Amino acid sequence: MVYDPVGGDFAEAALRATAWEGRYLVIGFTAGIPKIPLNLVLLKGCQVVGVFWGSFTGREPEKNRANTEELLSWCVSGRIKPHISGRYRLEEVGQALNDMGARKVTGKVVLVP
Repeated sequence: MVYDPVGGDFAEAALRATAWEGRYLVIGFTAGIPKIPLNLVLLKGCQVVGVFWGSFTGREPEKNRANTEELLSWCVSGRIKPHISGRYRLEEVGQALNDMGARKVTGKVVLVP
């Protein structure tokens, strides 16, 4: 599975890296709208899926709620563990934002009150 929030010139390489019957999730276009040769979809036997989460939450609120509950249960049980890049006191919110803007974080940022 490829999760692509970037698009642009990186999209074709990401699709080429997709395995047979893989899934390429189009999340956004921060690097521009890509031009993808559709023959790659045929050769990979893969799916290209647009994921517009904001629209999904409004159109299918019950499915969104169920997904959120399942995801949270996985966190509680330890099945998944989000990577926390850093913890900042609430007074350090400026530094947290600066670190995010400077791309110094690689996971979630937690503000501790």
